[in-house]
Amino acid sequence: MRAVVQRVLNAGVTVDGECVGKIGRGYLVLLGVGHGDTRAEADKLWGKLRGLRINEDENGKTNLALADVDGEVLVVSQFTLFADCRHGRRPSFTDAGAPDVANELYEYFLTLVRQDVEHVAHGIFGADMKVDLVNDGPFTIVLDTDSL
Repeated sequence: MRAVVQRVLNAGVTVDGECVGKIGRGYLVLLGVGHGDTRAEADKLWGKLRGLRINEDENGKTNLALADVDGEVLVVSQFTLFADCRHGRRPSFTDAGAPDVANELYEYFLTLVRQDVEHVAHGIFGADMKVDLVNDGPFTIVLDTDSL
């Protein structure tokens, strides 16, 4: 699994002009599922993400985890995180997980997040979504379970 995590002051996702999810201070997580990913990768990814100390303390140091700041989470499915751009000009997405498996793991990941975070919002798997955010910092990191 891969995730692009952005620390945000607020973020939202719309589908067909309707807001389907929004958060205040917290993390926007763009989540990609690859071939061969399982619940074990989702567990590993959320375990790492929930404990990351990427929020500033009173001294401006990144010492605080999501729970320390009562952060919220918006999760948006993003199969394009598995784009292969090595050949030609059109990306290949053959490394992305099959939609049915990817959707199951996306939903499972949301279940994990909800166990630890009071306010969790999400997009609609497979939909054409528009994402708005105010990146805080800016602070953006990339996590890949193959290298965690």
